[in-house]
Amino acid sequence: MTIMFGQSGLGSTSTFGATTAATSSNPMKDFEVVSPPDDSISSLAFSPASIPQNFLIAGSWDNNVRCWEVEQTGKTIPKSMQTMQGPILDVCWSDDGTKVFMASCDKMVKCWDLNTNQTVQVAAHDAPVKTCHWIKCPSYTCLMTGSWDKTLKFWDTRTPNPMMTITLPERVYCADVDYPMAVVGTAGRGLIVYQLESKPQEYKRLESPLKYQHRCVSIFRDKKKQPTGYALGSVEGRVAIQYVNPQNPKDNFTFKCHRSNGAPNGYQDIYAVNDIAFHPVHGTLATVGSDGTFSFWDKDARTKLKPSEPMDQPITRCCFNHNGQIFAYAVSYDWSKGHEFYNPMKKNCIFLRSCFDDMKPRSSS
Repeated sequence: MTIMFGQSGLGSTSTFGATTAATSSNPMKDFEVVSPPDDSISSLAFSPASIPQNFLIAGSWDNNVRCWEVEQTGKTIPKSMQTMQGPILDVCWSDDGTKVFMASCDKMVKCWDLNTNQTVQVAAHDAPVKTCHWIKCPSYTCLMTGSWDKTLKFWDTRTPNPMMTITLPERVYCADVDYPMAVVGTAGRGLIVYQLESKPQEYKRLESPLKYQHRCVSIFRDKKKQPTGYALGSVEGRVAIQYVNPQNPKDNFTFKCHRSNGAPNGYQDIYAVNDIAFHPVHGTLATVGSDGTFSFWDKDARTKLKPSEPMDQPITRCCFNHNGQIFAYAVSYDWSKGHEFYNPMKKNCIFLRSCFDDMKPRSSS
């Protein structure tokens, strides 16, 4: 199925307005996405395998969600853009690749129909909406939204009221969905695992194994491609690998990342882990951090596969395309050092990297 973007969204690269004279550094010599957002990038997602092309969407603190087509050559073509009334905190795709959901600080989620280039509100909360995930299962499809109003809501997007509302102990900070599993991380280091078969219901409630606030969570699969656990990243340069039902307690472990090598005085700069993504084919993972680097890891061999050179700003988000050929990462200020370190002359960038071979697991010798 091909997507016909609405005519208002088609056109030359001028669709997104004039480019600024800000500078960007590209130490990894990766492909740079044209016409990037005007403010920090909060969310990134590639289109699903159900459509032949690769489309990339990005949500930003400039209140906009942009869509590009990514060609085989690495060239990017701006397609269209939608605006909401507040900064965008999350984006996701419908399973058929025809719609994009946009969660905003304006307490709403809108559905952007790419065929008509129209948007319609499909969800609402009493506070900013931090996460949105499309759930596709045999008996139902719905949109899961998590908010700072301490609720998780499930929506049949054709009706104005939620199918289900779950009250949480705290605000939603991060979430991930890989049917039949969902994981939600809340303030206060809470974690709740849900099973989604027949209807969403709580499966397990845990406290984070990490001492500091968690910032991102990503579900991983076992060798049979079944979701079996998750990786959790914290503000303190650490990732926890957690199996929902570990065969052996030693299967769960944490590792340090996004830290400086340590000064002669023994002090080490420690940075937040801003995002984690698992490779859809190899099952290895990428982490990105406030130190401006990304790293590729093999969790089963417990080794680092590849580090990057540091960018001149933090990396805020990352994702893989559906077949694991392209790694996208967003470089923009994450305010982790406060407003005094914000430099308006540094532009926000999204880079694309061919990653399939770099992400291959270590061969067990």
